[in-house]
Amino acid sequence: MKIRDWDSNLKVRLFGEAMMNINYWMFFPFLSIYFSEAFGKNKTGFLLVFSQIFSVIANLLGGYCADRFGRKRMMVLSAIGQGLSFLAFSAASSPWFQSPWIGFVSFAASGVFGALYWPASQAMIADLVDEKHRSRVFAIFYTQINIAVVIGPILGSIFFAQYRFQLLMIAGIVCLLLGLILTKWARETVPKKVMEDPAVDGKWYYFLRNQLMDYSLIIKDKTFLLFIIAGVLAGQTFMQLDLLFPVYIKDMITRQNLLSIGNWSFSLNGEQAFGLILAENGLLVSLLTVLVTKWMDRLNERNVFVLSSIVYALSIIIFSQTHWIWGFIFGMAVFTFAELMGAGLQQSFISKIAPEHMRGQYFAAASLRFTFSRTIAPMAIPMTVWVGYGWTFVVLFIMAIASAVFYWLMFYSFKKSSLHVGS
Repeated sequence: MKIRDWDSNLKVRLFGEAMMNINYWMFFPFLSIYFSEAFGKNKTGFLLVFSQIFSVIANLLGGYCADRFGRKRMMVLSAIGQGLSFLAFSAASSPWFQSPWIGFVSFAASGVFGALYWPASQAMIADLVDEKHRSRVFAIFYTQINIAVVIGPILGSIFFAQYRFQLLMIAGIVCLLLGLILTKWARETVPKKVMEDPAVDGKWYYFLRNQLMDYSLIIKDKTFLLFIIAGVLAGQTFMQLDLLFPVYIKDMITRQNLLSIGNWSFSLNGEQAFGLILAENGLLVSLLTVLVTKWMDRLNERNVFVLSSIVYALSIIIFSQTHWIWGFIFGMAVFTFAELMGAGLQQSFISKIAPEHMRGQYFAAASLRFTFSRTIAPMAIPMTVWVGYGWTFVVLFIMAIASAVFYWLMFYSFKKSSLHVGS
């Protein structure tokens, strides 16, 4: 299914969200540096954990809101809410007024609106695209995000420190424009039967309670529980990409030469170096996802899951032992390879272990590994104050190895349960 054959809703979104994502990635990766300098590393870690709690609740309710109030309405409200949040953040970072606290509250609010936007946007694709074409459409949106991850951090590394006010204002205006574009050119797609579903028509807190009860039932599946635990442990590593890594690289690199040819040299400071390796991550993901996934499909599933965590652990060793920009570039290549190893197999494994009548609930519950990871991961920043960078990386290394152990136990449990069912 080619882009020219897409529904107009999707064409509008692809363009609008591309602009929004590029703007977002121009400043988002550098916020942990900004907040660490404003509040100190201790307070920043706790504040980021606190902000994630609200995003977690919004994420749990996102599907309910998309069904109850409509995809278009939630996307419009979320885009406008994000826009106003970014404008408030820019006002708190202006040449005339500086307030990191207002900036943090605005950042937390933008996270809540973003968590409400995502489920509605995914549901709209499912509403408009036949099942046989959905994976390609999702892949194009995913590629668009990774292109933004390449372009945004490079621009942000150049402009964020000196032009934070302007970047945040542009991001706010782009989000507001996206809301207006969706209002004018998008249409509602939620099926009528979904809107009339009694489960959707109830109170939001009943929905939240029932959803948590469903998760508790699913987690009684031993194999799935081990999958969640392993995912949360591995998540403590890859979630540091925009939490610990920017702070660490800024502290380790004051200014280094990236390239030198004769009398000409190109040097970077810490923020610019981080922008470069984050762009490297996005570029490698964009170029190699399909290739690495095909390669991993030929290997034993258990070995891929276990080796992915071990490669994450190896990347942590590399990051912890280098203060050289090319060392960080190599470490990010290893880190990205670990990310890509399990990217294609995670979803297929969930579909394999989930009972056919509960697949939707299993996929929803599987997102808990990212939810818990995002909530816990910011604690790595204050940990660097308590025990130093060295021991913080040791803890992350241990968590990555522990995730490999839990993945091995998961496959052992899955094999036993399969044999039991077969007998």
